[in-house]
Amino acid sequence: MAAFLQWRKFVFFDKEAVSDPLDNGKKFVLPKGISASDSGRGLLVLGDILLTEIWLVTRSLQLTSFQAYKLRVTHLYQLKQHSILVSVGLDEHGINPLVKVWNLDKRDSGNPLCTRIFPANLGTKPTEVSCLSIHENLNFMAIGFTDGSVVLTKGDITRDRHSKTVTLHEGSSPVTGLAFRQVKSTHLFVATLEKVYVSQEYPKVELDSHGCALRCSSLADPSQDSQFIVAGDECIYLYQPDGRGPCFAFDGQKLLAHWHQITELISPSEKQLLTVYDLDNKFIAYSFCFDDVIDVVAEWGSFYILTRSGTMFLLQEKDTQTKLEMLFKKNLFVMAINLAKSQHLDSDGLSEIFRQYGDHLYLKGDHDGAIQQYIRTIGKLEPSYVIRKFLDAQRIHNLTAYLQALHRKSLANADHTTLLLNCYTKLKDSSKLEEFIKSSETEVCFDVEIAIKVLRQAGYHRPAVYLAEKHKHHEWYMKIQLEDLKNYQEGLHYIGCLPFEQAESNMKRYGKTLMHHVPEGATLLLKNICTNYYPTGEAVSVDHCQANSEEFIPIFANNPRELKAFLEHMIKVDSCSPQGVYDTLLELRLQDWAHEEDLEKKKILQGEAVSLLKSDNTLFDKALVLCQMHNFKEGILYLYEKGKLYQQIMHYHMQNEEYGKVVEVCKHYGDQEGCLWEQALGYFAKKEEDCKTFISEVLHHIDQKNLMPPLLVVQTLAHNSTATLSVIKEYLINKLKRESQQIEADDKKISQYREETSVLRSEIKELKTSAKIFQKTKCNMCNSPLELPSVHFLCSHSFHQHCFESYAESEAECPTCTPENRKVMDMLRSQDQKRDLHDHFNRQLRISNDGFSVVADYFGRGVFNKLTLVTDPPGSKTVGSLEVDLQRDLLIHTKKNN
Repeated sequence: MAAFLQWRKFVFFDKEAVSDPLDNGKKFVLPKGISASDSGRGLLVLGDILLTEIWLVTRSLQLTSFQAYKLRVTHLYQLKQHSILVSVGLDEHGINPLVKVWNLDKRDSGNPLCTRIFPANLGTKPTEVSCLSIHENLNFMAIGFTDGSVVLTKGDITRDRHSKTVTLHEGSSPVTGLAFRQVKSTHLFVATLEKVYVSQEYPKVELDSHGCALRCSSLADPSQDSQFIVAGDECIYLYQPDGRGPCFAFDGQKLLAHWHQITELISPSEKQLLTVYDLDNKFIAYSFCFDDVIDVVAEWGSFYILTRSGTMFLLQEKDTQTKLEMLFKKNLFVMAINLAKSQHLDSDGLSEIFRQYGDHLYLKGDHDGAIQQYIRTIGKLEPSYVIRKFLDAQRIHNLTAYLQALHRKSLANADHTTLLLNCYTKLKDSSKLEEFIKSSETEVCFDVEIAIKVLRQAGYHRPAVYLAEKHKHHEWYMKIQLEDLKNYQEGLHYIGCLPFEQAESNMKRYGKTLMHHVPEGATLLLKNICTNYYPTGEAVSVDHCQANSEEFIPIFANNPRELKAFLEHMIKVDSCSPQGVYDTLLELRLQDWAHEEDLEKKKILQGEAVSLLKSDNTLFDKALVLCQMHNFKEGILYLYEKGKLYQQIMHYHMQNEEYGKVVEVCKHYGDQEGCLWEQALGYFAKKEEDCKTFISEVLHHIDQKNLMPPLLVVQTLAHNSTATLSVIKEYLINKLKRESQQIEADDKKISQYREETSVLRSEIKELKTSAKIFQKTKCNMCNSPLELPSVHFLCSHSFHQHCFESYAESEAECPTCTPENRKVMDMLRSQDQKRDLHDHFNRQLRISNDGFSVVADYFGRGVFNKLTLVTDPPGSKTVGSLEVDLQRDLLIHTKKNN
């Protein structure tokens, strides 16, 4: 029970007498003899007992009236949601009061339309009406009588044929109050002088054993759960259909009780005291004494106090901001907050109250209370306003509470997270810190990366690792594990649990560190990543995820043994490994071979290196460079041979002074590259050692294959002091013998050609001077007997004319002799051209200072390209002999210039 004397009093209303709008300065005067009043739908409704009229007062205070009864008006009820007015009054003495229903929107001869008239009581004995209540849905009307009975009308109250009237209750105590409550179902509260009960049609349920005076009950609005208010002499009681609710101890006799958001009571004294109570916030909003109050009605957002003197007073409620300022001045912040909530003040307004309240408590030194108020401003007040206050005051505990609340509402930024974590670390509150970072995402939201940085900087590595792992910040997890905690095995295991893309990127970033500390595990993980990776603890992945093994080679910079194992594994499981894998593995094998001193092991390593060179995956240029770097003879020679670099093979043996190998190279590859013998001869010629045996062998092959002119051979060997005449004696003798034989053969040819020429000349002369007798009897084309017309040639060939025309290419040439004649003519023309070219070439070569430029020019024009005639017999060197002569002359001329 709340004591009335403990409630604070305020003046939250402004009182003034209502002025007459038609006569400024004069008070508005009510009609005399008001017996009933009500309000609603923008009207004040007054019943005049003297004139038996009903007065309607508009907002502009214009008065209109109409005749309602002949004797008097006793009760009025204006519905709030309909323009329906229900009145109770008397038209004749000695009969039951009449109930009339008026439609204020419709007119009948200028007056509101009366839609229904019926007796208030069902009996024949006249009974005075004490109170009246109507449901806003127009389907229920309850009338209370002084004899204790209650009559209920159900159905449309505006029409007779659609309604039904029954006696709901009977009793001995006068009915003093009625009210309909509509929450899910309809209840009727009934108050008498002795009791309070509720009815849901039948039966009635008694709620209390004491009642109230006439007009001392009312129904609260839905914000108070539509409770029935009964104002007794000692207390105000609130009722619900299932029993009595709270009560308030307001002592004193009550004359009138109304509900309009807040409760109004008028208590008797020397004058009548009107008190406005705010039951929600537990204070008195207004209290003032008036003379002869008839009623208090609420309309147009204000209260109107009707007095018997005819004066009408206006109670205008102050606006919410004014009321709050009044409370602020008295430092009544809690009451201001409650008032603002009851007035449904917006969140910005409430936040400002909380801020002022927090400032007030802060100045008083109540930091704990202040921070609680500041927390309620989160989302409206700039956090820096609060943070600065408590940073300056060095109230880390309070600041921590505020920052925690800021994070719980997901309104913290990175700086707030940093500050909160710093508070935890300064307080060394590990439990709170752990609770904060382990809270679920629905409870708190913060910048995880910032939190990890702060924790790491403060030395809280374990919480930082927890956050990084929970929120999948893989980079931070690895940094802390490897750089701070030195948990290399944990870091390696963590990478192995990541999806392929993230595992690959993290191994590229941290692979060197892991390889240094856990080489075996790191190598194994890299093998998985570069073959068919799937995270640890999961089934084998259906999708084939494989990284580029070549990209991980730099990780093994200081771990050649692990690198070799890794590369050998890669080429074993994947024959299509990148080129860099094979190149690097070859280099490693060559390094091992070069540093191995055990001959047996060295031989094994040599075989491994050669086998890798023989694979199709080795890049020639790189492999050759590696073999040369490590002086790997077998590999160098194999690659030279593979690349058909026969001169390089010979030069290699020359550099190593392996004379026998030089000759063997010439024997093996001399047929494919003839210049090898000439280079070998030049090589041995420059040696001062006794190389007669090798020179003789080389000369033998040169002689057999006629690779060099004798003069060039002599000039080449002239530089060797050990090469005496005996060395080339046999070569020169053989050469001279063959030349002599060639001269004899040429002389025989010349004699033969002279004889043939003499015969031909005789034939020509004979043909020119003597007649030619044609005695052929058969055609040389078809071998049939000749018939006229026929064609005869001086070469003694004859043809049918039709055969000649069919096969002859020219009318002046014999078809049989034409191929041979053309061959001879082509040879003659070729020799003439070659002879002219040879003379011109020799002339330019003699007068030029740069013989090689002349040769290069002729090569570019294709002069030295061999012209092969289709008529040349196989193995003939007739046409090619000129090129040999040119080459020989070129070599001799170049040698002289040098």
